[in-house]
Amino acid sequence: MESRKLAALLSSVISQLLLLLLLLFPSSTPLSLSSNSNSNSNSNAKIFPLLHHFLSSQGIAASLSLLSISRKRKRTHLPDSGPTHDDEDPQLGRRLGLTRIPDSFKNCFRMTSSTFEWLSGLLEPLLECRDPAGSPLNLSAERRLGIGLFRLATGADYPKISKQLGVSESVAKFCTKQLCRVLCTDFRFWVTFPTPNELESVSTAFQSLTGLPNCCGVLDCARFKIVAKNHMSKLPNDVVQEDGVAAQIVADSTSKILSIVVGFRGNKGDYKVLKSSTLYKDIEEERLLNSLPVNVNGVALNQYVVGHGEYPLLPWLMVPFVDAVPGSCEEYFNRAHSLMRFPALRTIASLKSWGVLSRPIEEEFKIAVAYIGACSMLHNALLMREDYTALSDELGDCDQSTHYDGGDGGLEEILVESKSYVIRSALATRAKEFRD
Repeated sequence: MESRKLAALLSSVISQLLLLLLLLFPSSTPLSLSSNSNSNSNSNAKIFPLLHHFLSSQGIAASLSLLSISRKRKRTHLPDSGPTHDDEDPQLGRRLGLTRIPDSFKNCFRMTSSTFEWLSGLLEPLLECRDPAGSPLNLSAERRLGIGLFRLATGADYPKISKQLGVSESVAKFCTKQLCRVLCTDFRFWVTFPTPNELESVSTAFQSLTGLPNCCGVLDCARFKIVAKNHMSKLPNDVVQEDGVAAQIVADSTSKILSIVVGFRGNKGDYKVLKSSTLYKDIEEERLLNSLPVNVNGVALNQYVVGHGEYPLLPWLMVPFVDAVPGSCEEYFNRAHSLMRFPALRTIASLKSWGVLSRPIEEEFKIAVAYIGACSMLHNALLMREDYTALSDELGDCDQSTHYDGGDGGLEEILVESKSYVIRSALATRAKEFRD
C-alpha cells in the first residue's frame, strides 16, 4: 500500500477512536480544547495507554507522510541557490509562491520553514483526504497549509489571499476552515491538562521561580472581538453588531497552554466563565488538583492555581492581597504572584498577536471560536518544537483584571474564605522567607 494511503487510513482510524473517547468522556458546552485526562482516577489507567498508543500511531502516520514528501521533493529538486538560514528555504518558498527574503516564513506563517515542513508532513493525510463535493482542489498539503496559515498568521481577508497565493476566494476559505477543523479535532491533544506526575514538574518550575510550592498553573481569561456586518443593508460596511468571545486559559511557567475552553460570550465576567467551565467542576469535585498536600509552615497546602483579583480567594485559587503594606509578607506574596502570572499574560499576548485574532474578527461566532482553537493548538506545537517565532515579548493590554467584589457572604462561603486565607498567609510567609 502506498505510504500516503496508509498514513491517511491510520489517521482516519485514530480520529474515529479519539472521537469515541471524547463521546464517552464529554466536555462542557463551550468548546473545551483541553483533555482533562486525569478527571477520574479509575479511568486513567485505561485511557492513557490508549492515548499513548494513538499518539504513537499518529507518529507512524506522520513518518510515512514525511517519507512520501521526501521522495517527491527529491524528484522535483531545483538548482541550489546557495546557503540559507533555517527560515529561508528557497525550494519551499518557490513552491508556495514566496519571494526569497529574510524572515519570509515568519512574516507569512509565524513559524520557521523547518516547522512549516514538519507541520505539513504531519497534517498531509488529513488535509488531502477531503475536498469540496464535486470540486477536487488538486492542491498539495503544503499549499493547503500555507493558505490556511496565511489567513491565521496575517489576518489577510480572502480577496487578498486569493490575489497573493493564486487561488479563488472560495478555495482560500475552504483551506482555512479545513485547517482549523483538523487542528481542533484531530490534534486537540496538543492542549492537554497534565497528569499528576506531569504536574510535579509544572509546580517545581514555579517553585524555583518564586519559592512557592504546589502551584500547578495560572488561570486567566482572554477576550476577542467579533464584528458581524449587516448583509441586508445597502451599505457594504454597515456594522450592526459587535460581540466578543471569551477564552479561559491555564498556562504553565513556559507559557504553554495546559487548558483552554472557548465559546463563552465576551460580556460574561471571568469568574462566571470559570464557574461555567468543566475546570471548576472537576477541581471542586476533586478530579483535578487532587494529589497529596505539602506542609507549608504547619499548613496543609493542596495543589492550586493562581489568578488575578477578579477571581475569589479559594483553597485551590490564590489571588493577590488587596492594599498590601510595603515590606510585609503580603507584599512579598503579591510580588511572587505577579511573577507567576506573567506566563499566562504572555500566552494571551501571543494568541492576540496572530493576525486573525489581533483585530475584530469579521466572521460568525463559531468560526471565531475555531480560529482561537486553531491558534492555541499552533501555539503549543511551536513551543514543543522550540520555535519561539510566535511567542510575544509585549504584554500590551492583556492584564485588565479588577478586584473581586465578593459573593453573598453565606456561612459556607465564609468558611471557605477563612480556610483559603490561612493557606494564602502561609504562602505569604514562605514568599518572604524565599526572598530573605
